[in-house]
Amino acid sequence: MVLINIIAKELGLAPDKVRNTVELLEGGATVPFISRYRKEATDSMDEVAVGNVKDMHERLKALTQRKETIVATIEEQGKMTPELKRRIDGCFDSVELEDIYLPYRPKRRTRATIAKERGLEPLADIILLQQAGDIEGQARRFVSADVPAVDDAIAGACDIIAERVSEDEGSRNAVRRLFLRAGTVVSKVVKGKEGDGIKYSDYYEWQERLSRISSHRLLAIMRGEDEGFLRMSIVIDNDEAVQQLGRRFIKHHSPSRKYLELAVADGYKRLLAPSIENETRNVAKQKADDEAIAVFAENLRQLLMSSPLGQKRVLAIDPGFRTGCKAVVLDSQGNLVCHTVIYPHPPHNDKEGALAVIGDLVRKYSIEAFAIGNGTAGRETEDLVRKGGFGVDIFSVNEDGASVYSASPVAREEFPDEDVTVRGAVSIGRRLIDPLSELVKIEPRSIGVGQYQHSVDQARLKERLDIVVESCVNKVGVNLNTATKQILTHISGLGPVLAENIVKYRAEAGGFRARKELLNVPRLGNKAFEQAAGFLRVIGGDNLLDSTAVHPESYNIVVRMAKDMNVSLEQFISDAELRKKVVLSNYITEKVGMPTLNDIMDSLNKRGLDPREQAKAFSFDPNVHEIEDLRPGMLLPGLVSNITAFGAFVNVGVHQDGLVHVSQLADRYVSSPGDVVKLGQQVMVKVLEVDMKRKRISLSMRGI
Repeated sequence: MVLINIIAKELGLAPDKVRNTVELLEGGATVPFISRYRKEATDSMDEVAVGNVKDMHERLKALTQRKETIVATIEEQGKMTPELKRRIDGCFDSVELEDIYLPYRPKRRTRATIAKERGLEPLADIILLQQAGDIEGQARRFVSADVPAVDDAIAGACDIIAERVSEDEGSRNAVRRLFLRAGTVVSKVVKGKEGDGIKYSDYYEWQERLSRISSHRLLAIMRGEDEGFLRMSIVIDNDEAVQQLGRRFIKHHSPSRKYLELAVADGYKRLLAPSIENETRNVAKQKADDEAIAVFAENLRQLLMSSPLGQKRVLAIDPGFRTGCKAVVLDSQGNLVCHTVIYPHPPHNDKEGALAVIGDLVRKYSIEAFAIGNGTAGRETEDLVRKGGFGVDIFSVNEDGASVYSASPVAREEFPDEDVTVRGAVSIGRRLIDPLSELVKIEPRSIGVGQYQHSVDQARLKERLDIVVESCVNKVGVNLNTATKQILTHISGLGPVLAENIVKYRAEAGGFRARKELLNVPRLGNKAFEQAAGFLRVIGGDNLLDSTAVHPESYNIVVRMAKDMNVSLEQFISDAELRKKVVLSNYITEKVGMPTLNDIMDSLNKRGLDPREQAKAFSFDPNVHEIEDLRPGMLLPGLVSNITAFGAFVNVGVHQDGLVHVSQLADRYVSSPGDVVKLGQQVMVKVLEVDMKRKRISLSMRGI
């Protein structure tokens, strides 16, 4: 109950909502299932709120386990006291907990531990007490074979005091506050690396308050440090820090003053400052990681939920110069029909032959759309197809990660007899037909829509991105009879093994006629069925409700509604006007409330509808192909290709995306680029500046 109350207070939620959510999570329910089908228990908390409860509960459980380890360690040392146990039990802050534990934590031999071994701890106590008038005289009592002189005894005692200062909670908090409040990030170029590290030249001599530095600048500096071009430190006013510590430990007219001043200064410089600087770096890095991961996660969500073309016959082209353009024909289900290679660009320049081949394919297979990769030779290929005048919509498709997919085990399993070029072209075409189904096959980190995604904590990044993928897949739902193993893996309650078993069962049984057949799939029990069924659709099956987002546990409610209206289930589902006459309050029970009833009606109203908008054709300026074609003042159409904390990148068709800085996104103040633009959005931009040397393009959306 303690953890429940802490979570409720921290997140501003009612304790009963938190308790119910935690119970569902501990019972094996997933976040998508809870937010979609258990709204009565959570008072309609959305995925974000449920996910926050899950994250915090897991963090507090991990902290509880850490406390158990700490208590056991201190008890083994025989140093546990009732007051110390009370403090540990009542602590739910990881930093405070580690500060409490620090004096008891087993450590390697230090100058202080060596001094203790030599019996100098009582002398350290005398100096700290600051009552003895003759410290040198006191120190003579500790001279021995291991401590040959008075100065050695005092030095050893000061080492003990220095370590105590560094491990004191008050000291650590005082210095910690200084670093967080007044710390300055300083970066300098590594001598001799000025030429090689030119991309980090902005940070060769850089200073900025830690409290003000943006996440992208901090991550850029840290990456430059990791790559060996920069040195970074976080500095504070050392004199102020030592003075604060002195006021904590030293009396004004103490006989021990001069020794304590040396010990405090040493403890700060040698032990405390490096420890807190490192801790501060880690905290700042985690905060920057959180911001960068949040940007990447939102970009990924937008990419996965980007507009699908739908079930259309597609001619997909993976452009290239010397090796030619790989062209593949896909049927409306995304199956590979045929493939060939055309050579319209240098050094072959067979434009007429390429157009003839394309024309034959368009006519023979009744092609409904072109999908052209936006990489090398993409613009040239797009121009060629437009000049062919085939009367078919042309789409530029982001091919980031296509090469990763084409060489992956998934691609080899799908197309064991085709080479990587064919697989890559197929992926480009399928991304147009259904981005979500295709992109789930690729490791999210390989999709270029992030901000310093390779510099952040990779485990946390993967965890967050996996959550996004799961959320998107379950929001859209999948056709049980056509979904790939990869997309089924992300369905609530399934996973790789059950996804594989579903595909095998489907092949052997000739498809599913009803959701309830899932219970015949090996190893798929009632719990997995409960979690997954609502997100799986059976189109054209035995039960019309199987094609909706209505959960099987609620079918009886819909049947009762139809019966009460004196119509068949088929009539009830197909007649929206009839459903408007239903008085939902008549169907409220102990377990079923208005949120579930509203969801049922919403699901029936949207039966078979994809929540994503349909893809729209787009074309770049036909007069712009290379960065050299750009001039300040030009107005150009473009596609938003990436969103970061500092602005949005826009593809204007010149093989180098331009940056619309956050200050240039609108004729008003913009706090977050995501408030103005979305990934894949078609926009008009104005060219502000072109830096040919660094291949940088500055764009604006103001005044357009």
